[in-house]
Amino acid sequence: MEYEPDAAGRESYILCADCGTVISSANGAGLCVGCLRNSVDITDGIPKEASINFCRGCERFLSPPQTWTAAQPESRELLAICLKKIARPLMKVRLIDASFVWTEPHSRRIKLKITVQKEVLANTVLQQTFVLTLVVQTGQCPQCTRLAAKNTWKASVQVRQKVTHKRTFLFLEQIILKHNAHKDTISITEKRDGLDFFYTERNMAIKMVEFLASVVPVRTKGSEQLISSDTHNGTSNYKFTYSVEIVPICKDDLVCIPRPLAKSWGNISPLTICSRVGNSIHLLDPVTLQQTDVTSPVYWRAPFESLATVSDLVEFVVLDIEPVGAARGRHVLADAQVTRASGTGGGGGGDDEGMGGSDGIFHARTHLGAILQPGDTVLGYDLTRTNFNNDAFDQLDADRIPHVVLVKKTYPNRRRKARPRNWKLKSIAKEADDGMAEGSAAVGRGALGRRGGLDQKNVERDYELFLRDLEEDKEMRAAINLYRADQEAAAAAASAAAAAAGADSDVAMGSGAAPGSGTRGGKRRTGAARQAEAAMELDGDVGMAPDVDAGAEADASDDDDDEDFPEIDMDELLEHFEDMDVGADDGSEVV
Repeated sequence: MEYEPDAAGRESYILCADCGTVISSANGAGLCVGCLRNSVDITDGIPKEASINFCRGCERFLSPPQTWTAAQPESRELLAICLKKIARPLMKVRLIDASFVWTEPHSRRIKLKITVQKEVLANTVLQQTFVLTLVVQTGQCPQCTRLAAKNTWKASVQVRQKVTHKRTFLFLEQIILKHNAHKDTISITEKRDGLDFFYTERNMAIKMVEFLASVVPVRTKGSEQLISSDTHNGTSNYKFTYSVEIVPICKDDLVCIPRPLAKSWGNISPLTICSRVGNSIHLLDPVTLQQTDVTSPVYWRAPFESLATVSDLVEFVVLDIEPVGAARGRHVLADAQVTRASGTGGGGGGDDEGMGGSDGIFHARTHLGAILQPGDTVLGYDLTRTNFNNDAFDQLDADRIPHVVLVKKTYPNRRRKARPRNWKLKSIAKEADDGMAEGSAAVGRGALGRRGGLDQKNVERDYELFLRDLEEDKEMRAAINLYRADQEAAAAAASAAAAAAGADSDVAMGSGAAPGSGTRGGKRRTGAARQAEAAMELDGDVGMAPDVDAGAEADASDDDDDEDFPEIDMDELLEHFEDMDVGADDGSEVV
């Protein structure tokens, strides 16, 4: 008789208690899967419909309990916000999967396909899938609610620079746009010496102050004003104001350092030029190529002002240039012979040999030996015809003061022709100043020029100088974003600028020269005319030769162009140009 093993080692089957389907005897419920689902619902208690709040102003969703989060459609962030709506019921089951179900964009519905698991009986785990529908309810977040009411700011940043031009703020605007530092700003207002940025939270203003300190040399002072207080719970409501003062020294300014400071800064010559302004001031001695960097704390410990600015620059023509061998980076030391490009000027300030007198020849040592050639035009400071009210300059030895300090090369032949730029800049629209009448037609260059009148005229001139600096300085262009210009719009702007230059040449300039602006900019045709007028006045201020008439300018051949004119490579330009609009609720057009 053979041994037969016990039946316990074999798999046995039973019938489902409801439908009679053969199932394993290991099923403790005694029901098949279909009957088990019909009798047990693991999603019971989980809501199938909910609502989600969406702010139309800032396009953010409310993430419970009080956080507003920006989320793209069908993104991970939006999925997390939706699941938080049923977070407490989901704690009773195990979440396996969650995904979006496509809905019409205008339906204001978000659908999620959610898969969960739960152990219903001993050794029995049930998995089930259901659809969660969320209704998008539009409204306003607290920040947009405060923004809708006028003058409801909590913190402001007042940026000031005590100079006569706006080129620093034009450059600062482009840096802000590149780093998107204005995203939290609710409005921007132009004041006499700068700009005011307004914020709904204090930490946003502090973040802006820290950003400004990282790109320009500044000093900061904060203050607070008590608005209201509650004596019962000890809480108070404040408005915070941060004053940011930028160093009043700009690129290409002539600076005379006090003698004690010059000795402490590496014994540099007191008479220097500002070669660059970053988070510190870079001063260069054009005679020895010695450089020094002045940080913001060092400057404000013993502040000094510029001796002369770019508005005092004079055009010179290079007669001869001879490098002397010394070089430092892109600067090459050279001896140059120059003469004034304009035949105007006061009496002689020359030496005993007649050199450097009225319309004479000046001998100067310059740092531009690598780019200057005989016949080129260069801008510089004529110290023989200038009187300075500066104690540090008066202490210098008269024999050691040069007659001319050359600063940078210029291209007058190319500037006179109305040629469009193949690039353009973004701009920030802003509110007008308090004193501007409502409905005024005054417009500006982004964050500047909305004050109208003479200020707008000066901003146009500063904007043209700023565009020229960008063309000539590659390091300056690397710090901002340039965008490709529409060729058809560029041609239209050029023709309008040329027409304006021909029509207004006798009014704008007493010399009769008719240089074109060649600028790219505004959306309206009047912008080209303003640019042409600003360019003409600018060229007249720097001493353009008066014997060039409009007819000769129009018939000039391309051989008169400067061969080394700094053209901007198309590879440096970006696509997808879009004007920014921050707080432009005054109805004016963005330029």
